[in-house]
Amino acid sequence: MEDRITELEIRLALQDDLLDELNKVVARQQQQLEWLAQEMRGVTERMQDGFKPAGMQHEIPPHY
Repeated sequence: MEDRITELEIRLALQDDLLDELNKVVARQQQQLEWLAQEMRGVTERMQDGFKPAGMQHEIPPHY
């Protein structure tokens, strides 16, 4: 009986470690998703502005 309890304790400890690692992965992926969403917003804004470089949306071309 004691061997079974020891085995269960070992399995629980391993599962706790795995859960901690998975939580770290999920947190890191959430940060990456937030960064990607921000990048996508920037790309979308630039596309809506006609692919003009940042800061040049309102400048008149030199030939005018």
